[in-house]
Amino acid sequence: MSIGLSPFHSGEPVPLRSVPELSIAEFRTAILSAVNSTCSLAALFGMPAGERHVRLIAVAADSVTNSLSILSTKVGQSYPCLTLECPQAHWFEREIAEQWQVHPDGHPWLKPIRFHAPYRTGNSLSPVPVAGVTDFFAMAGPEIHEVAVGPVHAGIIEPGHFRFQCHGEDVFHLEISLGYQHRGVERALVGGPGKRTIHLMETLCGDTSIGHATAYCEAIEALGGTAVSARAQVLRGVALELERLANHTGDLGALAGDVGYLPAAAYCGRIRGDFLNLTAELCGSRFGRGLIRPGGVGFDVGKPLVAKLQERLEAALKDVEDALALLWDAPSVQARFEHTGTLTRETCEALGMVGPAARACGVERDIRQDFPSGIFRFAQIPISKWHSGDVFARAWLRWLEIQRSGAFVGEQFASMPDGPILSPAGPLPADHLVVSLVEGWRGEICHVAITDAVGRFAHYKIVDPSFHNWMGLAMAMRNQQVSDFPLCNKSFNLSYCGHDL
Repeated sequence: MSIGLSPFHSGEPVPLRSVPELSIAEFRTAILSAVNSTCSLAALFGMPAGERHVRLIAVAADSVTNSLSILSTKVGQSYPCLTLECPQAHWFEREIAEQWQVHPDGHPWLKPIRFHAPYRTGNSLSPVPVAGVTDFFAMAGPEIHEVAVGPVHAGIIEPGHFRFQCHGEDVFHLEISLGYQHRGVERALVGGPGKRTIHLMETLCGDTSIGHATAYCEAIEALGGTAVSARAQVLRGVALELERLANHTGDLGALAGDVGYLPAAAYCGRIRGDFLNLTAELCGSRFGRGLIRPGGVGFDVGKPLVAKLQERLEAALKDVEDALALLWDAPSVQARFEHTGTLTRETCEALGMVGPAARACGVERDIRQDFPSGIFRFAQIPISKWHSGDVFARAWLRWLEIQRSGAFVGEQFASMPDGPILSPAGPLPADHLVVSLVEGWRGEICHVAITDAVGRFAHYKIVDPSFHNWMGLAMAMRNQQVSDFPLCNKSFNLSYCGHDL
């Protein structure tokens, strides 16, 4: 796809002056053309362009040519929305409206996705939203009623509000309201990088510390022309897949618990800890904090530790196989999993969903294959997918990925190259842009770093995979029983704080 700037790759810096600035009509046409062909919308965001204008920037990812395209336009108080013709833009345009007070004319359901003061105050279209105070979708009719859940939940679940429009137990529509954990991470990154930047990356979505830290470091390294050693690349890849193993195992245990099947729930809860402890052996943190650093990794492993890790990995993989055999062999479990929370492939693609939730609908979309970086340029993991799009598919997909990620980690431990683990990071060039894509355990992580005239961050955009997938959960609940929500919700297991940033 050619839109003025030659297609480029993830991790390839480009001068800002080479990004074409189109008219709004050309901008819309280019995005719609891209998404209707072989592209997905990896990012769409605004940044200031003087006192009265906002520059919209779109990143289109083409999984066929394995290339990215960027285009931009300048808008004032409003522009014709994309959402009606491109549902992938729905969440992005709501974010742009609340951040920059730019109105996407014709947007079907324009309301905040987070609750905070707008970044631009001179063009206020509405009062500053109050957390949780908004107009909700409503239905009318005999015996129609609402069921409201949250934002405070039982246990340790994060805050989010779910409102169901029901007839009896049947759900017509689920509306999801988030934003209770907005911390202003993206705004805090402007002017960086600094000493605390990497710590913000590691904690913006706590269960994806490795994924987001890797995306950030690859962006920094691309801008600064920093070469990362083969040994460091292997250790990064191992950590990323250990993060996947721990979370997938925990999710399968939680799914078992949601249908009251306690044997698999108990076993998987313990085995998740085994995978987390492998990461702790690498760097001292079960969540991998301190491991991924610009230029490589912060910790090395000796041969005795590698041998120990291999032994414990094999034991954990054998244990999870035994635990999940109980799950797959239980007819009562399969009766609850199958045909629950089904999403069609067409809906999945229209919403631009990513990660296991997309692959469970038969969509073969995986950054490790489509836009590989680091060790994944040389050691590929076969892509897993399923076709039924239901809770069973999302559970089975996790089991397939556990097997393949486990094999990958074992292979990397067995062939660990020698060499340094950390290289000095170079200075960032002025007025450049880079897009960094990483396949986190929930799916596509997208970081866009833009530098100013002195090589500092003028803007930093983060798109967590949950940002793409929350609407998928809402669609999966249509025509379901309201009592199926906990199971459907867990089968997606999306991040509240990763969305809220």
